[in-house]
Amino acid sequence: MDTLTEAEIKALHEALDDEYMACSTYDQVIQDFGEVAPFSNIRDAERRHITSLLALYKRYGLPVPENTWSGRVDRYPSLLAACQAGVAAEIANGGMYERLLSVIEKPDIRRVLTHLQAASQQRHLPAFQRCVAGGGRYGCGQGMRHRRGHRGQV
Repeated sequence: MDTLTEAEIKALHEALDDEYMACSTYDQVIQDFGEVAPFSNIRDAERRHITSLLALYKRYGLPVPENTWSGRVDRYPSLLAACQAGVAAEIANGGMYERLLSVIEKPDIRRVLTHLQAASQQRHLPAFQRCVAGGGRYGCGQGMRHRRGHRGQV
């Protein structure tokens, strides 16, 4: 089995911690405001992202860090404020993945991180931007899956 560089291990830890934080943040928003889009859709996507990263941990025999974000994430006074924070977080997320990818040599890890970055920038960021443009009303029960009649990929 290939061994990872220290930089690759740190990159995986940072990516997983960021996904944990995002998932916990969206859990909190949903707890505060109900099952609202885009948060419910994106939270489900974050869970899939965590699963993808955990597969890499298993493949390389790395111990899995615990999610310590539950109860430690920001809370927002409104859905609009939560969506604004989502825009800022996804912009930062794109930069984080760019930085992490610069130290990754393993093709399988590059593939996963590239996919996560694309999801963040091409799907999550626009969803939060639509929420902001709608004054936070995007999340009031009329999310993408309700308008489309099926659960959309986020």
